[in-house]
Amino acid sequence: MGKIMNTHITMKEMPESEQPLEKCFRYGAQMLSDAELLAVILRSGTRDVTALQLAQLILSQRDRNLLNLNYMHPEEMQKIPGIGRVKAAQLKCIAELAGRIAKTSRFQNIILNEPASIADYYMESLRHEAKEKLLLAMFDAKCSLLGDEVISVGTVTHSLVSPREIFLKALEYQAVHIVLVHNHPSGDPSPSEADRNVTRRVMESGAILGIALADHIIIGDNRYISFRENDLLG
Repeated sequence: MGKIMNTHITMKEMPESEQPLEKCFRYGAQMLSDAELLAVILRSGTRDVTALQLAQLILSQRDRNLLNLNYMHPEEMQKIPGIGRVKAAQLKCIAELAGRIAKTSRFQNIILNEPASIADYYMESLRHEAKEKLLLAMFDAKCSLLGDEVISVGTVTHSLVSPREIFLKALEYQAVHIVLVHNHPSGDPSPSEADRNVTRRVMESGAILGIALADHIIIGDNRYISFRENDLLG
């Protein structure tokens, strides 16, 4: 665990122009460093370190950047002196909020027949997952996204993926088109034989029900593979 030398200077004792909250008031949040932004959220440090030093300590873990807020479990955060249950929860909420803001901004750009737009929408929420997660994305007749649902968590296999569950959800949303989206925690999005088998079974079931499987997209680490783009749906 990294350590930061105690300077015995509180945030209030810092020059006003260097206090993160005052800088935010004067110049705007965009002018703050990552550590300063975190310090504003944390608000207070401990008797030994300021909120800014505490923020720097958080950023010094693991990947040494803001992605620590995604990767670190609350229990891991609480091992840092000065981070209790409340601050750990605040930090995880900030990470979740940032992800949702990014996802919302990409929502308007989703185009059913452009796999890259769908992959981009789900990339950040899936690429960090430690287990395979299969999502069902559902679209209406105008190819607008109606919503999505988690179908399974774990390896995508015959035993865990039920076409019945998939199409019950699709009918509930009154979907006309569906897209399967899942991640490979290894970072390599190459489809496995199980992925191909699941895709085939869902396609066949959809053909009977009149709900088309438009694509199956596998998310890797900043990479994806689309069954549609690679002519693997046939």
